[in-house]
Amino acid sequence: MDADSKILPVPPIAAKKTVEDRHHGIVRHDDYAWLRADNWQEVMRDPSVLDAEIRAYLEAENAYADAVLDTTDPLRETLYEEMKGRIKEDDSTVPAPDGAWAYALEYSEGQQYPRLVRMPREGGDTATLLDVNVLAEGKAYFRLGGAEHAPDHRLLAYSADDSGSEYYTLRVRDLDTGADLPDRLEETSSFVWAADGETLFYVWLDANHRPVKVFRHRLGTAQADDVLIYEEKDPGFFVGLSKTQSGAFIVISSHDHETSEAHILHADAPEEPPVCIAPRRTLEEYHVEHRDDRFYLLTNAGGAEDFKIVTAPVDAPGRENWTDLVAHEPGRLIISMTPYAGHMVRLERLDGLPRIVVTDLADQGEHTIAFDEEAYSLGLSGGYEFETTAIRFTYSSMTTPQRVYDYDMASRDRVLRKETEIPSGHDPSDYITRRIMAPAEDGESVPVSLLYHKSTALDGSAPCLLYGYGSYGIAMPAGFSANALSLVDRGFVYAIAHVRGGKEKGYRWYRDGRKDRKLNTFTDFIAAGRCVAAAGYTSEGQIVAQGGSAGGMLVGAAVNMAPDLFRGIIAEVPFVDVLCTMLDASLPLTPPEWPEWGNPLESREDYERIASYSPYDNVAAKDYPPILAVAGLSDPRVTYWEPAKWVARLRAVKTDSNRILLKTNMDAGHGGASGRFERLHEVARNWAFALMVAGKEPK
Repeated sequence: MDADSKILPVPPIAAKKTVEDRHHGIVRHDDYAWLRADNWQEVMRDPSVLDAEIRAYLEAENAYADAVLDTTDPLRETLYEEMKGRIKEDDSTVPAPDGAWAYALEYSEGQQYPRLVRMPREGGDTATLLDVNVLAEGKAYFRLGGAEHAPDHRLLAYSADDSGSEYYTLRVRDLDTGADLPDRLEETSSFVWAADGETLFYVWLDANHRPVKVFRHRLGTAQADDVLIYEEKDPGFFVGLSKTQSGAFIVISSHDHETSEAHILHADAPEEPPVCIAPRRTLEEYHVEHRDDRFYLLTNAGGAEDFKIVTAPVDAPGRENWTDLVAHEPGRLIISMTPYAGHMVRLERLDGLPRIVVTDLADQGEHTIAFDEEAYSLGLSGGYEFETTAIRFTYSSMTTPQRVYDYDMASRDRVLRKETEIPSGHDPSDYITRRIMAPAEDGESVPVSLLYHKSTALDGSAPCLLYGYGSYGIAMPAGFSANALSLVDRGFVYAIAHVRGGKEKGYRWYRDGRKDRKLNTFTDFIAAGRCVAAAGYTSEGQIVAQGGSAGGMLVGAAVNMAPDLFRGIIAEVPFVDVLCTMLDASLPLTPPEWPEWGNPLESREDYERIASYSPYDNVAAKDYPPILAVAGLSDPRVTYWEPAKWVARLRAVKTDSNRILLKTNMDAGHGGASGRFERLHEVARNWAFALMVAGKEPK
């Protein structure tokens, strides 16, 4: 993919309009700040109001990217059809029971979106409650935010976004008539029903796209008449809504990345004001569930870094009354817990692998559900019911498609309810998965999950797609990816680097990859790449790095630090302008993210540290591999101008002739295309780029 391989159009050159800013006595110059639209809040809601000069530049970049990738059109179409062939088009989820009914999602052949359906619990005709394909007709983008039936099953509340901005409109459907009620609630995020089936609570987003207020809505009234029941005054805290598994309480959670606070309402008393469980304490988190006369809290209080479970009386839930139920055990990270009428189930991670632990609450006896593969993914699927001994969980590995099991917590019987079908065929024995440990610079061992075809030569000749994320404590599961097979079948080794900043090895793994230790995330990723090469799975210079959002920051920082390691970079909605974004308190996510990265407005130390790794600020006059950057115009999480500025600066500064591409989805936001097939076109583009730069493109 060098300049001599084909005569291509000249890439767009962004105008330089230098803006100077000064913080802590440090002067910084930004040539491409003009790509940030002054009216970005309006653009989120209506992309057509984007400044004409900015739009022209983004469209020129799109045209250039299309021209460069033009030779891959046949390959992209092949990849698309191949990946589509692995999707069972007429598919459905396992029905989830709730009272007399069971609810599921169904897909029909050729349709992009699901239908929400229900059927009598004991069997009978299936009724369509919501056809997302009908809602999405004529729209370039459509995403269902959520759907929740009322406790009496008469009504369905659902929310949708048709621009990618994540401003959701909430509607209510009468399930007897199939008609929507007049109620229309704008600019919402999460929502829950009260027990009466007539009252909705919802979170409202402000002008800066922050979820800060909770309103109570009575059906049949105007949104302007809704009652404000909670408002978060700290711009660094976001608000969410949920309901306990028991259904007895509605939980208002307010949190940043390291501190949380919860207020509760009785679901059957929607007019009562919310009550605080325990006032927030910096660096302390707790998450609320309920059973009988006690709250169950998953918390890191009292130095429980990897979390513990405590209980407290419903009528006196303050910290002074918290009693340990499951004590803290260093190195065993409790990810989630749910109490049921007679049992409690928790998902935890030990030695880098997940497991499910069931507790009989009558005698506190425990047993564990675990699996034997070297690397796998395990998850709990939340159900509707509380008075039950049945739970549902999912299992997959890098070679095994997802399986859905129902498990009886009392009898310990396990029933396979569904195994994801690969219509075009899949033989797990054709593939090998391994987990290796990469030595980091400071002596830590970084887990790396590998997938490759059994026929792939392990002599260093294979290219490698190395994926990473490493932020917010999010662990990357070693689960099945049908799409990854399209690379693996063409000779790639597919690798996931479980770098610090996630929680793969407990909360410590997260703590050691954030704020003043953020550099570990990037050096871990580089160490993972070098280890995979040293072990013969690939070679240095044969690795295509991929990351999205904060993972885009990861690959952007890594390519600045070790460009010779990589054959190419795929950066999807990449968070690459870190310093500038953390200096802009008006952006949706900036104040809540200061605990994650530091606050460069208040701290010179934080400023200098972020400046030392921010990918945009560290582009240098040196050779870079080919790069594909992807943006979403209405993205409220990573704004479109971050990758746009990064690409402009790379072009202006780098010393090689490799192609730098920017592809902006002008009709979508952070998640890219919304339909299940449309998204495959984007994956096919990414894989075609990887195959092209690795020299695996068909001749």
